[in-house]
Amino acid sequence: MEETSNSIMIVDKESIIQKLTKIFWIFLIGSIIGYGIEMIVGLVQNGHFVSRQGLLFGPFIQVYGVGLVAYYLVISNIKKKSYIKIFFITMLLGGIVEYLFSYLQETWFGTISWDYSNLLFNIHGRTSLLHCLYWGIGGVLFVRFILPLIRNLNEWCKNTNFRYVTAFLVLFITFDIVMSGMAGSRQLERKNNIAANGYIDNFFDEYYPDEKLEQIYSNAKTVN
Repeated sequence: MEETSNSIMIVDKESIIQKLTKIFWIFLIGSIIGYGIEMIVGLVQNGHFVSRQGLLFGPFIQVYGVGLVAYYLVISNIKKKSYIKIFFITMLLGGIVEYLFSYLQETWFGTISWDYSNLLFNIHGRTSLLHCLYWGIGGVLFVRFILPLIRNLNEWCKNTNFRYVTAFLVLFITFDIVMSGMAGSRQLERKNNIAANGYIDNFFDEYYPDEKLEQIYSNAKTVN
């Protein structure tokens, strides 16, 4: 009985590791896809490439990554995946994720990266019917093209080298998110005329001043 119990615990642990690994890669893939989309949109709107990164380092926009994870977690529990059902579910999911990210960005850093106040059927300018439709289309494309590829991750997760790469990327993304959050928080303090207090504040003032952050986050606007 004890050996059986230990075997179950090992299997459960392995299953959890594989599931978390898969979710991380979905987040990573979604963040990179989002960066590509935003770069294309920026090129069309401005006639030239502009930085639309969501983090300090690398081609990542995390709202898309979280959106894709939300797609996966919800869609995986839907038995009959008709495209119409998927469209409306992911349309709602995407709108919620977009709204939350806009709200949290404004609350934590005093900036917003998009404002849909000029569009019909918008919710506080944070999301709109039009952009929810985009999310719905994205959900259908996710099921059609990306979800089948994600199933291959089950086999890759068993590979030791793949796990090493994943562990390194998890550390890097965690570092990236922490550094980005600290830089954004310090920028908000500078805008509120709060003087630097210690080595960390001085570090961000020197290496990530407002001018540099405005280049990295070219789409971010200060909320008055």
